[in-house]
Amino acid sequence: MTDLSKYYNSPNYLSDYYSKFRVADRILLTGHSHQALPDVAFDGVKKCWEDAAEYVDFKWEKAFEKADIVRNGFAALMNDDSGYYALASNTHDLILRFLSALDWKHRRKIITTDMEFHTVRRQLDRLSEEGIEIIKVSSMPAETVAGRIEKLVDDKTACVIVSKVFYKNGRIVENLGILENKCTKKGAYLLVDAYHAINVLPFDIEKEGLSNSFIVGGGYKYCQLGEGNCFLRFPKNCSLRPIITGWFSEFSKLAEVKKVGEVPYGEGHFRFAGSTYDPVSNYRATEVFDFFRKHELTPELLREINLHQIGLMADRFDSMDIDSKVIYRENDIPLIKSGGFLVLKSKLAGEISKGLYEKGVFTDYREDHLRLGPAPYLSDNQLYAAIDCLKEVIKNIKER
Repeated sequence: MTDLSKYYNSPNYLSDYYSKFRVADRILLTGHSHQALPDVAFDGVKKCWEDAAEYVDFKWEKAFEKADIVRNGFAALMNDDSGYYALASNTHDLILRFLSALDWKHRRKIITTDMEFHTVRRQLDRLSEEGIEIIKVSSMPAETVAGRIEKLVDDKTACVIVSKVFYKNGRIVENLGILENKCTKKGAYLLVDAYHAINVLPFDIEKEGLSNSFIVGGGYKYCQLGEGNCFLRFPKNCSLRPIITGWFSEFSKLAEVKKVGEVPYGEGHFRFAGSTYDPVSNYRATEVFDFFRKHELTPELLREINLHQIGLMADRFDSMDIDSKVIYRENDIPLIKSGGFLVLKSKLAGEISKGLYEKGVFTDYREDHLRLGPAPYLSDNQLYAAIDCLKEVIKNIKER
């Protein structure tokens, strides 16, 4: 049994491995947006440069090996052996490829929610301007989202796009498997945004009932991989031909003679492949995946640590005499039904976040949602200190 006290003590057992980000000297509560990278990530950056210098144009063989490790890393996090993984620098590129593969001649409807991340929200709003029917289901209450969407899926539905964890308020969406069943029955496709679930919640493809679904996510948040490591997971029986398609999709067939105008698609992950990219992101990622394995930082362990941390902050906040008219916590559901960050609501969220930053506490906010995202390298004392700083910032704001 793992001794969790080493993650809660001060200094935190892991903090020495994050010296470049100075996690012991600052309180980085931006874990839901951008966790610190372990020092080994820098080794990946240097290795990428060294391979480029040594192998020149033949570096791609090395780069593709790293990309395969990244694919396997994401698949392992979701206990997935039934899907392929296309990679890209951001989820928008991957979602565009997915959307371009759908049957727009006969299906002109997309069903989503009103709390999808900006990548989805902005793109779907633009498609709506061009005549695509976009239905946005209310995200609250989160526990009924899947059922309410399921009732709307019909023969005109091209796809459903929904988050596993809502990015703004952290609420978890359950029962996504019923959406896959309904989409399959009606000939539509389900795309789940799992970015705020990967590596902070246990997320098992089979248990979720999503083996025939499309999943997008990436490594910028809880995986600590840094920028440029996003994926589109799609089922192995997928035969879609995305219109937005990069030349890497036929990379393995470049030497073959093709008919004029023929557009072949590669096997496996190559079906949704893009084009030339900077491989440094994958080099970083391979080092970090290895770091997590060596330290046995599994999604299950990370969730246990995370629940302890957000619970500690919630209890500290609740115990303080803080004016609820200025800032408050919605406690209508247990924390286990929320994702990896704590949300406090205030009309002054931006001003509070700025005040915390001036005291060395890094947070962020979305509209009136102040988001406190802990990470496994923070100690309990740092989390207590963050909430104490919050009280002081609010006091200073009220006295102005």
